[in-house]
Amino acid sequence: MAITLKADFRDVAGKGAARAVRKNQNIPAVVYGNNQEPVAIRFNERDFEMLLKQPSLRTKLFQIETPKGVENAMLMDIQYHPVSDRVVHVDFKRINVNEPVSVSVPLELANVETSRGLKLGGVLNFAVRKVALRGLVHDMPEKIVVDLANLNIGDVVHGTDLVLPNGIELGLHQAELAFVTIGGKMPEEADAKPAAAAAPAKK
Repeated sequence: MAITLKADFRDVAGKGAARAVRKNQNIPAVVYGNNQEPVAIRFNERDFEMLLKQPSLRTKLFQIETPKGVENAMLMDIQYHPVSDRVVHVDFKRINVNEPVSVSVPLELANVETSRGLKLGGVLNFAVRKVALRGLVHDMPEKIVVDLANLNIGDVVHGTDLVLPNGIELGLHQAELAFVTIGGKMPEEADAKPAAAAAPAKK
């Protein structure tokens, strides 16, 4: 579902003008891309802070309502004040909703407590916590879930093992990337080595 954000134009750009915008409880921002001129905008600070409570904002479509119409865009960057953590500037990139976009989404692990490999003493290595995806913004998931329930010691979850929604594909260099591994030795392997060491040498 798209996020609607009401905005006005900023007549003047620059640091001084941006400070004046923030003084009036607004946030300065810019919308750029799609072979069009960048547009300087401002919107209500409190409204945007409420939006920040939503998860995975960078995977969602923003419909920015301006006096000249609606800009379809995605959130690209948020700049914060180093001391107060107040939002000081936001960047949006225009998109065509009928063309694929590239987005990184977080991975989430499921059934960690019941994982077969971990119950046998395996060690979880959650190596890569985001995956690059490509597809239409309306089809883009907020996250990808990796189910550990049936994974054994020695199993590896590569990009090609991830379950993706219809219409979504892996981004570049993601297919053979190892996202999750369960390391260690199977119990029978661990028992075999001490037994072999204890066996008397043949004369």
